[in-house]
Amino acid sequence: MYVAVMGCGIVGSGVVRLISKNREGIKKRRMTDLEVKHILDIRDFPDSPFAELFTKDFNDILGDDDVKVVVETMGGLHPAFEYVSACLKAGKSVVSSNKLLVSQKGYELLQLAKDNNVNFLFEASVAGGIPIIRPIVQCLAANEVEEIAGILNGTTNFILTKMIVEKMSFADALALAQKNGYAEADPTADIEGLDACRKICILASIAFGSHVYPESVYTEGITSISESDVAYANDMGAVIKLIANAKKISDDKIEIATAPAIIFRGSQLAGVSDEYNAVLVRGDAIGDVVFYGKGAGRFATASAVVADVADCAIHLERRKYFGWDEAKENYVSDYGKHQQKFMVRVETDDAGAVRKVFGDVRVLNRENAPENEFAFVTPVMSLDEVKRELASLPVTIGNIIRITDY
Repeated sequence: MYVAVMGCGIVGSGVVRLISKNREGIKKRRMTDLEVKHILDIRDFPDSPFAELFTKDFNDILGDDDVKVVVETMGGLHPAFEYVSACLKAGKSVVSSNKLLVSQKGYELLQLAKDNNVNFLFEASVAGGIPIIRPIVQCLAANEVEEIAGILNGTTNFILTKMIVEKMSFADALALAQKNGYAEADPTADIEGLDACRKICILASIAFGSHVYPESVYTEGITSISESDVAYANDMGAVIKLIANAKKISDDKIEIATAPAIIFRGSQLAGVSDEYNAVLVRGDAIGDVVFYGKGAGRFATASAVVADVADCAIHLERRKYFGWDEAKENYVSDYGKHQQKFMVRVETDDAGAVRKVFGDVRVLNRENAPENEFAFVTPVMSLDEVKRELASLPVTIGNIIRITDY
């Protein structure tokens, strides 16, 4: 069966190579013979072993009736959305690794796939090579998924690992991540939490049945995390991770957020280091299960893409039941009102006043702390309440970090 690939960057080139390298094995295991016929890219690749397959004209793919499955690894929203839409309307199934596309346009594209009796699959859009979408839809189908929480961005996890293990500053850890190729020259989408936010939106849409748009989700990155915060977390027997989580409150309401979180060392998520990712799924029947592995990389991500391509080939001219409903009004609850504990770090000359307002708090300690630095754990309360109480006190806020039960 002929396949076309749109975008020959890190992931797209990995898809082409993987299909070529493992063609016989895929044919034997999945009973389908895959062959790449077109590769769309605006650049020239004269030295590529697949040079004769390249085209700059999207219509070469759209108008080729022999191409039944199209892979989209272009990234970005445009023209990816227009190209994917056109392919679905033309009766071609599409496989994508594009988390921005799926998080913003997933509902529309799934509807197009349904209307044209084809498939739109995107396992690689959430956790690279880690299988998570298919397990939620198929393997955990007997469960009511209650909550999903994950370390969904390898760049931020690498940075935080260096801060925790090697006592690096955020700036030094970011520079090392860029040097090692784990962070882009412009790391904004990673360190500000945008990438992880898009991924948890996709998982929440799948698990709970209604589209969740990234702009409706409270999102906070790791740029405010300091060596002081890491040390105070250690005093609690915990580490700091960027956690994206979604929790079902009712059929019409969910809690969802992406923000740094205190994770106690006994948690399965606490030991996830460097560029690795992990996703915890909490089901009513199975309890907690964790999916772990490399969340990015050429062949790790290509592995998930090619698996989806093979699935589309097997399901030619028939749809897999897969998708979610359009977004509901007021579906996402106000993060500021979520009830949880927080680790708070402030500068103050009156720690007694802080204790008086917050009650019998747990006071945290670290070596070489300035005399006016005070860190503590709040009782269960909302972020809005924490900020309101702090505003009434003679303090300068250093950081407020949520504490989880994962």
